[in-house]
Amino acid sequence: MGSSAIFIRLAGAPGAVAGFYRMALAVVLLGLPFGFEARRQPMRNRKAFWMAVLAGLCFAGDLALWNQSVLMTSAANATFLGNTAPLWVGLATWLLFRQPLKRGYWLGLGVALVGAFALVAGDFSLGDEAGVGGLLSLIAGVFYAAFFIATQQARVGMSALGSWWVSALVSLLALLAVALVFRQPLLGYPVQVYLWMLAVGLFTQIGGYLLVNYALGHLSASIVSITLLLQPIVTLVLAIPLLGQYPDTLQIAGGGLLLAGVWIVNRYGR
Repeated sequence: MGSSAIFIRLAGAPGAVAGFYRMALAVVLLGLPFGFEARRQPMRNRKAFWMAVLAGLCFAGDLALWNQSVLMTSAANATFLGNTAPLWVGLATWLLFRQPLKRGYWLGLGVALVGAFALVAGDFSLGDEAGVGGLLSLIAGVFYAAFFIATQQARVGMSALGSWWVSALVSLLALLAVALVFRQPLLGYPVQVYLWMLAVGLFTQIGGYLLVNYALGHLSASIVSITLLLQPIVTLVLAIPLLGQYPDTLQIAGGGLLLAGVWIVNRYGR
């Protein structure tokens, strides 16, 4: 999943368009297995189904914003800020589900937010567009958190494949609507652009998020989302040889603080 930002950057297509093709490949390739499973085990849990629909809408919002941010800021920054989901999952746990949180959580949250600010501040020094890209990534992280929470609820009454495919179909339709509203063309790109977008669908959406849906049936959203913070490390390393992007001192420090803050939340805040 850490290769996603690299592929999106190399494709260079508008955010909703890149997300549309990513989800289209996933829906088409696994549509038949989903159909077989649905015939054997019909979906009778309406709440789980609607949670999968909500997860799909949240994921569409995440992709539309995050894909666009990758074109405006560095791949590493977009990945770091887009993966602040564990912070928002924790806040939702406190505000929506009224579950008390330990002091370690608030300490980790503060450290991580300082790190996130350091990442965005470094981009603002490079120009307004990079700063806006960082902000879009941060907002995408909120949608990402909502996706985790909704998927965890969907997995209570649906299989990993079932919840994954339903949410993917909803995301596909929502991203199509976004592309049409903002007049982002779906056709007319060079062949290599489509190949990079299909690579995201194959490696990230099918290879990565199907496993994420499986994990959310056995682990809490907070554990899964925190574990996925390993993605930015992969992106940071891959961006050096593939994109020629080298992190500066402030970005390295910000990323370190962000990861340290989330580690504190996981270690002492649960």
